[in-house]
Amino acid sequence: MKLAIYGAQGYALGACEAIRTLYPKREISCFLVTRMEGNAPVLGGIPVRELSAYAQGMGAEEKREIEVLIATPEQVQPDIEETLENYGFRHHRRLTFARHAELMQLFHARLGRFLPLAALPVGCHMPFVRMYMAKSHVDRPLRDSVPLPDYVFPIQAGTACSSVRVADLTDHTGVHISERNGNYCELTALYWVWKNKMGTDGCADGEEGQYYGLCQYRRGFDLKEDDLLRLSDNDVDVVLPYPLPYEPDIQAHHERYIKEADWQALLCALEELQPSYAEAFPGILSQRYLYNYNVILAKKSVLRDYCAWLFPVLMRTEELSVPKGCERSDRYLGYMGETLLTLYFMKNADRLNVVHGECRMRV
Repeated sequence: MKLAIYGAQGYALGACEAIRTLYPKREISCFLVTRMEGNAPVLGGIPVRELSAYAQGMGAEEKREIEVLIATPEQVQPDIEETLENYGFRHHRRLTFARHAELMQLFHARLGRFLPLAALPVGCHMPFVRMYMAKSHVDRPLRDSVPLPDYVFPIQAGTACSSVRVADLTDHTGVHISERNGNYCELTALYWVWKNKMGTDGCADGEEGQYYGLCQYRRGFDLKEDDLLRLSDNDVDVVLPYPLPYEPDIQAHHERYIKEADWQALLCALEELQPSYAEAFPGILSQRYLYNYNVILAKKSVLRDYCAWLFPVLMRTEELSVPKGCERSDRYLGYMGETLLTLYFMKNADRLNVVHGECRMRV
């Protein structure tokens, strides 16, 4: 039975690459999309087809020979199933979060690249973990609300921009950039954690076995007790989401979200403040994998060092942008944060113990 993959973004392309590696006998005939607008005509050498055109002229028997794997965010999968049924495709399966996590774990373990946290042995020592979950006053309620683990603390990002309160912890006290949330997005919460919860004086007293991190209201790790027990005893420095692949490279992906003038401002900021990273940047941009979502869990000292590197670059970019960041609110620094996270941890992969986990999209 031939396999078609519904979806044509990084999530679907990653699934395609994993299936090709783990199950090489499976023939993937095409990617399917609702509309071609905004999608490439080919991914990974496989054609991307609009569903209506793909189904046109195809008989019932031919449709029975196609299995469709729905590789999209979970919240839209039920609607896609209904659409497939209406077009006569009866063999379809959802690539849920749990299935995608298992697929990525096996895939990356097989290749020895982007090491899964779950591939490490379970240790004996439970670390101190504080994951801050960025929320916004504009977030829609979750359809399937579940209790948060006791190590996750909701924090309202952009509190200074609204009188509505959605979390007890807010990012507009102490040292903060809460009012700049329109550009920094969830990174205003990370800035607050860095300045008010982790210390900035370089003191390491009492930090052994402490992990701090940031996730989002709808996106975050689904870490079990065994995963937490893997951190300290395996000397894990940082946990990042499995990176998503983009074609032909992540430079092309960023062109969709970041204006050329802003991109040049970022490059200038790196050249001024971090010349060794500016030198490494072209090599990172020319590869295909991007760490999305600004989701991270790291040793306290590692996350503090990263924040001390990240925010001066973003703030200098703000100053160099035309118009300046203070004169606009279009999320561009949040997108740049994903790029810079990718640059920082890929450049430092040789000196840091970087492992990976599935980043769940909650609906």
